[in-house]
Amino acid sequence: MLETPHVALGAAIAVAIPNPIISIPLAFTSHFLLDMTPHWNPHLNTETKKYGKLTNSTLLIIGFDLACTALLVGTVAYYFRSDNSMMLNIIMASFAAILPDVVEGPYFLWGYKNKFVDVWMKFQKSIQVDANIFWGLITQVVVLGASLYLIFS
Repeated sequence: MLETPHVALGAAIAVAIPNPIISIPLAFTSHFLLDMTPHWNPHLNTETKKYGKLTNSTLLIIGFDLACTALLVGTVAYYFRSDNSMMLNIIMASFAAILPDVVEGPYFLWGYKNKFVDVWMKFQKSIQVDANIFWGLITQVVVLGASLYLIFS
């Protein structure tokens, strides 16, 4: 799944459950639940094995997704600017929601490997449920929309 829906759900969890002791682990856990939901994203493993690196189009998608993610977190945190603890909880829960993918970033971007990352990537790949691009993006739009509704209602 792209990072933006993960972050949106992490922020929604933080807004719904302001206690960071609960919301941050829940946001982290939500990552795996979303990855088990049928979705589409670029196939980073396949590209890395086939071309030895990520393609330019995939890097563009990742860059756009990360820009959307930063904009989303910034917007939601700003919306709650009058409550510093809520802002911090939103930022931390949003990061926790993408942390499982952040761990893989150095491998895909710079070829950094170690045993932990290898095991982690095998686990992550084992829970992924892929869908075609249309239905896979629809799933993510629904998650994003529902999360934004929960945040701003």
